[in-house]
Amino acid sequence: MAISATPSVVTLPAAKRPYPSILEFLSRRFPNIGSSCWQQRIAEGKVLAADRTPISEHTAYHPHQRLFYYREVEQERLIPFSETILFQNEHLLVACKPHFLPVIPGGGYVNECLLNRLRTTTNNIDLVPLHRIDRETAGIVMFSVNRTTRGLYGRLFADGMMDKSYQALAECGHVPDVNEWTVENRIVKGDPWFRMQTVPGRPNARSQIRMRERKGDIARFDLFPITGKTHQLRIHLSGLGFRILNDRYYPELQPEQADDFEKPLGLIAKTVRFRDPVSGTDMEFNSERELPLLAT
Repeated sequence: MAISATPSVVTLPAAKRPYPSILEFLSRRFPNIGSSCWQQRIAEGKVLAADRTPISEHTAYHPHQRLFYYREVEQERLIPFSETILFQNEHLLVACKPHFLPVIPGGGYVNECLLNRLRTTTNNIDLVPLHRIDRETAGIVMFSVNRTTRGLYGRLFADGMMDKSYQALAECGHVPDVNEWTVENRIVKGDPWFRMQTVPGRPNARSQIRMRERKGDIARFDLFPITGKTHQLRIHLSGLGFRILNDRYYPELQPEQADDFEKPLGLIAKTVRFRDPVSGTDMEFNSERELPLLAT
């Protein structure tokens, strides 16, 4: 059994009376865990109120109340690749994560995530990611090191002041008429929940894409996201007719299977550029990871 060293938090949402029990809420909110498991966790004192005291099955539901719990998985798979810390000062940490490693706990991963690895490495429990990239994607991730300046760096992402570039390898069975595209559309949650989809409506996702080189049926692309929707680049490149290598979600959802560490997703978060809101210095960080372009 793998148990997270740090608690996760969930906030009870507003609800109509009569309020559900906390057990009912947790069972609906986390259906993959199941009611009997939550009942056992509550009985064992593993679900805590905001003051960090254990709740009981009789604890009343109060909207906006925060609950703390420790993620558990029966058997956590180890990710045999290491992250690299590229930069660290009293405000910011910049890391390059490997493929397959999640940024934060999720699914079958508790301690095998970039956040918990870096908290252990730096001995800083206040470390918080400023953004996320997919578990399958490698590359740059930025973290806030302390609470006092966290909002300043968070606004860089919220206000679109962060320039990011990605590199991708994708299937290219045809020679396109052009090698640069601007893609914009509307992306929303799809079915199943972990997969996104495009729908008609006002665009909320924009990317600039450039084909850099082609070898056989594989091409290398530079991607510049203008917005930051989940799976945006994977959807935009796929929509142009170029499936990213080893993408199991787009354009078609592939059958569920265990990770094949020999076949990483052909996508890297390559570069971030911004003006540091504390020092006023122009900053740039680059992933040292590369995707080899091999003909098929």
